[in-house]
Amino acid sequence: MVDELFELEQPTSVKAIDRARQGPENFLLRALDFVDLIKCLRVCASTSGGVDALGGTGVAVVRLVSPSHRGVARNCNYRVHLRGYGSGFLARLAMQNNVHFDGKYETVTIVRTAFDQRRVAVSKKQSNESSRNNRRAFLKSSGAMTAAFIGSTALPKLPAAAAAPTPADSPRHEAMPTRNLGKTGHKVGIFSLGGQAALEHAHNEDVAVPVVEKALDLGVNYIDTSSIYGGPERWSEQYVGKVMKHRRSEAFLATKTKERTRDGSMKMIDTSLKLLQTDHIDLWQLHDIGTMTDINEIFAKGGAMEALLEARDQKIVRHLGITGHYRPDALIEAIHRFPFDTILMAVNAADPHHFSFSEQLLPLAVEKQMGIIGMKVPARGRLLSTWTPPSLEEQKHMWEGMVPAPTAGTLNMRQAMYYSLSLPVSTVIIGCDSIAQLEENVNLARDFTPLSQQQMATLTEKAQPVAKQSLFFRFYERG
Repeated sequence: MVDELFELEQPTSVKAIDRARQGPENFLLRALDFVDLIKCLRVCASTSGGVDALGGTGVAVVRLVSPSHRGVARNCNYRVHLRGYGSGFLARLAMQNNVHFDGKYETVTIVRTAFDQRRVAVSKKQSNESSRNNRRAFLKSSGAMTAAFIGSTALPKLPAAAAAPTPADSPRHEAMPTRNLGKTGHKVGIFSLGGQAALEHAHNEDVAVPVVEKALDLGVNYIDTSSIYGGPERWSEQYVGKVMKHRRSEAFLATKTKERTRDGSMKMIDTSLKLLQTDHIDLWQLHDIGTMTDINEIFAKGGAMEALLEARDQKIVRHLGITGHYRPDALIEAIHRFPFDTILMAVNAADPHHFSFSEQLLPLAVEKQMGIIGMKVPARGRLLSTWTPPSLEEQKHMWEGMVPAPTAGTLNMRQAMYYSLSLPVSTVIIGCDSIAQLEENVNLARDFTPLSQQQMATLTEKAQPVAKQSLFFRFYERG
């Protein structure tokens, strides 16, 4: 078996090769490109019941977790060594499902301690052909999930006991690629429905409810809303609730509290449960963490964190998260103070130009193995070339008008969405004004393949002229 595999050229691999030759339970595989790496992990995922990503410095470790063999988890490890790709294509793909990497790399290697009896032997001819010809074809055929280690619906289906139940796990949803939502045990589609746009408008049931229904029909299994979407009447939660009343099992349901006190937040969740017509929320989030004032109030005695923990203890919420789009510092502090399950953050192609979230916050969330939800992908249209700017006078009366936008954006929707999905996020939420918009976004998600480092850099540069208007939410005064 070992002779059929590729030995590493690095001197540090000699001992590993020797160990592999000493018995059939160990072997080492040189993956000539990332496609072969994914093929190996596909076999592993299909036979060992699950995958859990861990971190390491310079070494990404993917631990296989079998529900019936948890005591020997040490015997089912992949050590994935990445050399020479830096923040480029392969290393970024390694991060896609929260596998941490550090430094610069130029080869890809898997060191596997065999758990199951199945083996992967990639011939040199096959691997060379894969390197030259098959990368793009394989990525697309495997669900176009940025070639993530784990989480694609195109990968062999795991046994039911291997992971927490995924909402809407039925054949009609197979076309929507999925990723792991951090350590929650849930897999979510890479496109998710945002709770604004049609869902935040008053008396808009005839439009909003069909959008939610159609989203579930198309395989969307994560729905975002908030206690403040739609004003005091909370129209967004109302519309979502009309669908949850009869389709609750099909969605991972997320809502938020903007209150900073325990009592205020408990009132919020009580109303959310009633409006959403459910007895539990999958993810309850602290809404819009932007300043240290927010942090101090939330973590103070009688603060909102007490409500989150109490609600989780009562099992009316399953997971806890934070959200933000203003500046990264307060969110970073929140993550250091408490092990939140998820973070909802603004990441679009303009992000690197002003108060970047992707520079420090995103890598920290990856390191903490959080579920990462991207938002503000088209920046309420301001990043898109198809957007028609309202008059500057009209903009003065809009939330977005804090940064006047005299011109349309510079990207199309495909470019905007693919940029965000090429980051190590679990999913992106986008609000839709109509079923046509929803269908367009779902189709883009189904066709997604990750952008290269150069392609992402090109889009960032292209977004620069409209960067400030596309990051309007980072330019208003806060206490």
